[in-house]
Amino acid sequence: MFEKEDYTKVLDRARRKRNNKDYLRYLIIALGAAGVILAAVLAGMAVKKGLSGDEKNREAVQTVDETGYTEDVTLDPEAAAQSEEELKELERQAEEAAEKQAVVDAYGNLGLVQVSGYLNVRKTPDSSGDIIGKMQENSVCQIVGQEGDWYQIHSGQVDGYISSQYVLTGEEAKAAALEQVKLRAVVTADNVNIRQTPELGLDNVVAQALLDERYEVVSQEEGWVQTTGGYISADYVDVRYALNEARKMDLKAMAINQYQNLLISKVSNYLNIRSTPKDEGNSNIIGKLPGKAAGEILETEDGWYKIHSGNITGYVSADSQYTATGQEAIDLAMSSASLMAIVNTDKLNVRTSPSTDASIWTQISKEERYSVVQQLDGWVQIELDGGDEEGDDSAYISTRDNNVEVRYALTEAIKFSPLEELANQQASRRNQIVNFAIKYVGNRYVWGGTSLTNGADCSGFVQSVMRNFGITLPRTSREQAKVGRAIKSSEMRPGDLIFYANSSGTINHVAMYIGNGQIVHAASSKSGIKISTWNYRSPKTIRSVID
Repeated sequence: MFEKEDYTKVLDRARRKRNNKDYLRYLIIALGAAGVILAAVLAGMAVKKGLSGDEKNREAVQTVDETGYTEDVTLDPEAAAQSEEELKELERQAEEAAEKQAVVDAYGNLGLVQVSGYLNVRKTPDSSGDIIGKMQENSVCQIVGQEGDWYQIHSGQVDGYISSQYVLTGEEAKAAALEQVKLRAVVTADNVNIRQTPELGLDNVVAQALLDERYEVVSQEEGWVQTTGGYISADYVDVRYALNEARKMDLKAMAINQYQNLLISKVSNYLNIRSTPKDEGNSNIIGKLPGKAAGEILETEDGWYKIHSGNITGYVSADSQYTATGQEAIDLAMSSASLMAIVNTDKLNVRTSPSTDASIWTQISKEERYSVVQQLDGWVQIELDGGDEEGDDSAYISTRDNNVEVRYALTEAIKFSPLEELANQQASRRNQIVNFAIKYVGNRYVWGGTSLTNGADCSGFVQSVMRNFGITLPRTSREQAKVGRAIKSSEMRPGDLIFYANSSGTINHVAMYIGNGQIVHAASSKSGIKISTWNYRSPKTIRSVID
């Protein structure tokens, strides 16, 4: 039998056990003792009003812990009555502790991630496997198997593999996880907006939350839950004690989440970007935003959006027939985001097959984003252009030296200023040709076609533009490359033609130089007629056919 002590001393003893792994057990014992005491107090006040003063001060209850020993707890009714609110708080804490413990106990074989930042979840148990999710620091998972240095895990909506060297397991993981159980908003819908303020609106969406993602709760107000990432409608979350788990890599959502205040171009070809918020014809055009291209809204000014897209900052019309914002922009972006190869070096070799033994037949520039045809181990096949011959070469680039990033992305703005018509007749004619060609940007690429409106291939496009100014060219790019005279890149002027070759060295693609280091060309069935940098791949020859 232990010496008698009041319930506050029992709690003190429990608190002193805080650094001991048995802390929770002692706390629950102490709280249980407090509950029994409160019940005895209330009963004593109701049916034992006739007790003497000594009896009031000496009435006691006994508690029994899991080791079997009993302990008398002396009870002072008056002190207990005064502590009723404190006991209610203790009961609340006991319930909270039980809920948190239940969260941890729900994991059969718990693993806790200990990294600075996040840990990749991969599709296969190797460091080159596709990344299918991410686990933030102190996220948890259920370990379902092990292959070498990799744990096979289930966490949230993700099933995959994580490196075992960053994972805490066993009783140590459970103890650490208990400290990470917090009130979280667990997303219950496939895709939910996270907003800057607790109100519906087109301009305050800051991110997207996916099914089963967990966000720590900051506060709750009518209809909204404030999280560390922003406000989420209470209709689409379950607020409860939970641990953080893996987040699925929705690659399209990742592309969209790069924009804090997304804008999408709704035009079929290009939307002009201007240096000032007013239409001054060609004089203040500094760039073009392709159809379905993305930008970030910086501010709104009298019917104009100031945006940043690519390397361009300027103004576009805020008319809803030309631009989409809010949920409309997100929906358009989700449907148009595509897998692209984004080059990180000035020049990157392109090979005819996915092997370093294959020949290098051209180089590509970091100024462009290239559509991905397929991904292979250490290689990616990209789309260069459609050409005007059947059976054009496949293009492969290596991903092993981190010179290229393969991810879902959105098209962005390109730098472009219309050429002014000059007093010099020859220069004016060149500028007229270029400005005429630009009018058809965004129209279709059709192999064998020559129609500027209904579809053309590369040589058909150039042939039809030149014909409008009385210049006759052969039908194919190979034959067009024999017309006029060869010039150096330093001598290029608007209207000159740039030719590109396939892997065998045969010319199979042509584009028109439009000034400022850019070309216009019928690129491919996916891209249509577009503007690119003149050296988006290595040119074979440059010809002047106008003079």
